[in-house]
Amino acid sequence: AKNAQLARTGRFFYLVGGDPGLVPKTLADTPLWDGIVQSWREGAALAGSSAGAMALGEWTLIRDRHPGDARRQYRKALSLVPRVAVIPHFDGFGERWVDGALAAAPRDDVVLVAVDERSAALWRDGVWKAFGPGGVTVITRSNRHRFAAGERIDGIPQPVV
Repeated sequence: AKNAQLARTGRFFYLVGGDPGLVPKTLADTPLWDGIVQSWREGAALAGSSAGAMALGEWTLIRDRHPGDARRQYRKALSLVPRVAVIPHFDGFGERWVDGALAAAPRDDVVLVAVDERSAALWRDGVWKAFGPGGVTVITRSNRHRFAAGERIDGIPQPVV
């Protein structure tokens, strides 16, 4: 309860990388997450890297079977951005996940947001924008479009506000 109360007054929240299933499992449907979201809706910054960014979509992608497996399973995430599953490290190893993620998609309208290392998709002033030295690629079953730093990103749903 104390942490949930502190979250209500927080101004910056950063979800770090690690296990892509752990953050949603730990925070979903808790007073702490409710406090973080309320603070974000009131102007606090909310960010995530790697598995932390994956947690912000409707789904997080986890390994299908074993380390190194490119196939992915969808697990419910924190659902701040509907219809989205984030693929981190896209320019490193994330590209290998695309085919498996599309094949396993729970719905036809899934949007894969593939973010290069040291790059970001930022929601500000009602639009998504790409930042960093890499880019952001938005992938659906029928389309793939890459956005460079400074470009407005089309195709990512609006966060739940």
